[in-house]
Amino acid sequence: MDEVRNNMTEFWRTHSQNATLEEMMLDTHAEELTERELPEILSMLPNLENCRVLELGAGIGRYTRHLLTRAQHVIAVDFMENFVERNRQDNGHHSNATFLQADVTKLDIPKNSINFIFSNWLLMYLSDEELHCLTEKMLGWLRPGGFLFFRESCNYRSGDFQREFNPTCYRTETQYTQLITSAQVKDHESAQIIGFDIVMKKQVQTYIKMKNNPNQICWLLERVQRSLNATGHRTFQQFLDHKQYTRNGILRYEKMFGAGYVSTGGPNTTKEFVDLLDLKPGENVLDVGCGIGGGDFYMAKTFGVEVLGLDLSENMVDIALERAAQENLPSVKFEVSDATKRTFPESSFDVIYSRDTILHIADKLALFKRFFSWLKPGGRLLISDYCCGEKPWTLPFEAYVKQRGYILYTPAEYGKYIEKAGFSKVRAEDRTSQFIQVIEVELQKAQKLKEEFILEFSEEDYYSIENGWKEKLERSKSGNQRWGLFLAKK
Repeated sequence: MDEVRNNMTEFWRTHSQNATLEEMMLDTHAEELTERELPEILSMLPNLENCRVLELGAGIGRYTRHLLTRAQHVIAVDFMENFVERNRQDNGHHSNATFLQADVTKLDIPKNSINFIFSNWLLMYLSDEELHCLTEKMLGWLRPGGFLFFRESCNYRSGDFQREFNPTCYRTETQYTQLITSAQVKDHESAQIIGFDIVMKKQVQTYIKMKNNPNQICWLLERVQRSLNATGHRTFQQFLDHKQYTRNGILRYEKMFGAGYVSTGGPNTTKEFVDLLDLKPGENVLDVGCGIGGGDFYMAKTFGVEVLGLDLSENMVDIALERAAQENLPSVKFEVSDATKRTFPESSFDVIYSRDTILHIADKLALFKRFFSWLKPGGRLLISDYCCGEKPWTLPFEAYVKQRGYILYTPAEYGKYIEKAGFSKVRAEDRTSQFIQVIEVELQKAQKLKEEFILEFSEEDYYSIENGWKEKLERSKSGNQRWGLFLAKK
């Protein structure tokens, strides 16, 4: 690593003599990129009022000057002295700024002293071991509930200058996610584990539009205290991607439900439910739990709406983005996102749509209040979701709900939570009979596809789905499992 670091230092000494924007970004179009990219990146950041910010790899201060106007104090760090001096010259008139010339791997910051860490094009220069150590340090520097934002080039260099050294690794998005979320430290005072949970992961649209480069990725993560959950995974996101929604598992669902779909009824129920929304061209739709995007493509192509799809499963969003590239629909965008932590300005959307997703979320009332805030006056809400019958439940159903980590309510109780969140004209419909009919049709379809399915996947995959549907039918016919459809207005 010493040789790599020495080569990197020598490269930057040679290519940063004038400390210009072009040199720092390694791109001849740096001015135009910055003009378009800055507002996009800044819009992803949380509220920094009264926050202490640590900016790692600050360069000449492209972001420093904006962070200084938002935060209580900013510590801007870079390992190139002339970049630090340029930043100091341009932004040193701010009384809330500190400038440090340092190698981030050797940086010493007091524990629990920072609210927000910002890093742009830095982590790709660190080895896996260095990144792991830095992540553990950042967990210590951040206060409880603090955030880490970072942006990296994944499998793709960021600029158009020829580099004379190689960063340790152009990692994939998944590798960055795993490296950051796998790091953890022990809080000796509380005896709990501290780690990072994903709030958001998304592409930088400026680079897609200007350079046809979809590999510029941003993450926003929250420092949380936790214990190893019942699934044996550090985070719920890891449980989804490694257990419930593996890539193979998603694709086998799609084979059964139809291209682009992984939920009950596929395109048929999607068309039926979307038609209830009376969508108009140009409206903005938020899809919470978008899966692999079939419903979003349908809404955009049929009604001319703009759609943002959120899903906590990285595997789901990866496949959705692959489908989006084939569909060539710029009006549909996707991001890995936790809807319980993601923030949007008030009145951002005309419609919020969610299919069989909120069953995973414990505090449904808090989420519905967020939805209410994000909707414009007159905005519409449509949710389908797993529900339950009145207790007591059968022991097998109790075990099923516990194993999946579901939090279920009766359709009537579910509707009351939507009303409490402020919505009006709430319709809470028990659609269990429809659910049963749809599953019976899908089961017949699966049996016809059996040989083809086994050739494409495996016999084990086939029986896993067939038996799963039979168990759903049994749970639904017994009255334990219900399916609800909910519509409301702001």
